[in-house]
Amino acid sequence: MTNTDSEIYTGRHVVVFAPAKARGNHANTLASVAGLSNIVHSRDFENQAMDISAIAGADATVFDELGLAVVDSDAEQTVALQAAAEAGDMVLSVEPELIHHALTVTSPEYLSGYQHGVSDFFARLQADTTVPTVDELAAAYADSDKSTWGLQATKANTSSKTGRGVRVAVLDTGFDASHPDFKKRHVTMQSFVDGETSEDAHGHGTHCVGTSCGPRSPRGSRRYGAATEAEIFVGKVLGNSGSGSDGGILAGINWAVANNCAIISMSLGANVDKISLAYETVGQRALDRGSLIIAAAGNNANRRAGEYGFVGVPANSRSIMAIAAVDSSLNPGWFSARSSTKTKAAGHIDLAGPGVDVYSSWLMPKRYNSISGTSMATPHVSGIAALWCEATGLTGRQLWTVLLQQAVPLNVPAVDVGAGLVQAPQ
Repeated sequence: MTNTDSEIYTGRHVVVFAPAKARGNHANTLASVAGLSNIVHSRDFENQAMDISAIAGADATVFDELGLAVVDSDAEQTVALQAAAEAGDMVLSVEPELIHHALTVTSPEYLSGYQHGVSDFFARLQADTTVPTVDELAAAYADSDKSTWGLQATKANTSSKTGRGVRVAVLDTGFDASHPDFKKRHVTMQSFVDGETSEDAHGHGTHCVGTSCGPRSPRGSRRYGAATEAEIFVGKVLGNSGSGSDGGILAGINWAVANNCAIISMSLGANVDKISLAYETVGQRALDRGSLIIAAAGNNANRRAGEYGFVGVPANSRSIMAIAAVDSSLNPGWFSARSSTKTKAAGHIDLAGPGVDVYSSWLMPKRYNSISGTSMATPHVSGIAALWCEATGLTGRQLWTVLLQQAVPLNVPAVDVGAGLVQAPQ
């Protein structure tokens, strides 16, 4: 089924400003180019934590840390902005604002992930591909009483590092602050969704926070979190329905960068294969500030039907790390998108993380849940990135390089898993 424009776009536009030596001229640009006057800035809010409800009627919202704006322009104003982008002096690009979704597999088929992993192995044998080693055949991981299979496969459960002193931002559906496993953790929370608090009423965000930063010894449960002592920043950029717009996501990234978060985890995306110059610019500017954005590649594949999908926005940007999902046999999840073939420069998988039948925190009173998706693989990588940040002191592009260098190659094509399965420092 083909999505309509109203299901993909909001009707607003994202404007990327050309680099400037001094900040503060963005409002002048919007005024002089398009006649926009009711303009708000992220810098006007403490710690750049924008109150989206208070600015809902603005003609434009400027994200000062990133050099972007979301504008609500009429047709004539939009044409003027696009003409400025063609000139390239003050504006680099003007793009329709996208709607993004939490990237979780909702089909019950994910429960049979192990079975499909085994089937895939035999299919590869029949195709005369390289036979896995004995060690690889033994690598059908399973949750134990002590830790999840994902922490075992990535060796996060045996790492001497905890992420102490590293700030990790999880931009998602919020977080259930009443969860008892996080009672002793300080969680900085901010909503970027109009009319909703930062509390999670969906579950997806709480699950991702748990995988990336859950406690070392949760009472009455196996361990499920990678960076057990990282500083947690939760930006609610997807509403309780599980969807949200570029405006909220960009506000969340802007806030995370302004607050020196070394890792920004985004288990969200839009099924759009065209590369967004806005997110490519955001990724580059975040890296310049020492913030690594890690995003879910997408769940638009159906590998059993021979459909491999594509890496969607924002993960298809070269400056944002794209994460694929593998199952407990270390085969690609049947839903996990493959690197795009349209261009060699972008839309490719960088790393893989555990993403099938992943156990983590959930909304109370259920407390825990097991779900699947590249959404679940992403916080594994994000939490482990915090461990490497603590271990090496590296951030940004250098941290990206370490994660790729330390990954374990898998016996599957690189177009499916990139450099391989993320591994934690020991």
